[in-house]
Amino acid sequence: MIRKITRYDELDERKLMDLYAESNEENTAYFYPEETDRNKAVRQVEDGFLDFLKKDFFPQAGNTYWVLEEEGVWCSALRLNRIEPQLYYLEALETRPDLRKRGYAARLLAGVLDALKEEGTYRLCDCVSKKNTASLKTHLKCGFKIVMEKGYDYLFQEECEGDYGLEYRNNPA
Repeated sequence: MIRKITRYDELDERKLMDLYAESNEENTAYFYPEETDRNKAVRQVEDGFLDFLKKDFFPQAGNTYWVLEEEGVWCSALRLNRIEPQLYYLEALETRPDLRKRGYAARLLAGVLDALKEEGTYRLCDCVSKKNTASLKTHLKCGFKIVMEKGYDYLFQEECEGDYGLEYRNNPA
């Protein structure tokens, strides 16, 4: 089942943090390099992540979280930032490490694209690391095109040298 989450209180915080556990662990070195207690650092990253969602992400009109859930487990998720009418920026597409290589990210992405089609014409942009071949393949499989050799982060309004700029356009006849 694909869930569209439009408010913070619709989130299951623990399921979401379990899904992003690997990234949260990796982010400890960036956000809390001085913290020697890894568990404490992970909790700090999780708290910061949830605080960002509550205070910054969900209050923005049109922002949504999408989750693919099976048998009560959140398998894959992504965030859509509404930049302007009919323009969205995708970020944080992730699948739980123990559930990778089963097509969950592609199923989620395809489901989100289909749901957006019901709203009419839109453009969905994303930055994908040139080193992340799995994510790149997933995006291309779902109909994204590489449109720039440098990604463009719409939230920070800056180019990303190590990323490709990808785009999906829905132009119904």
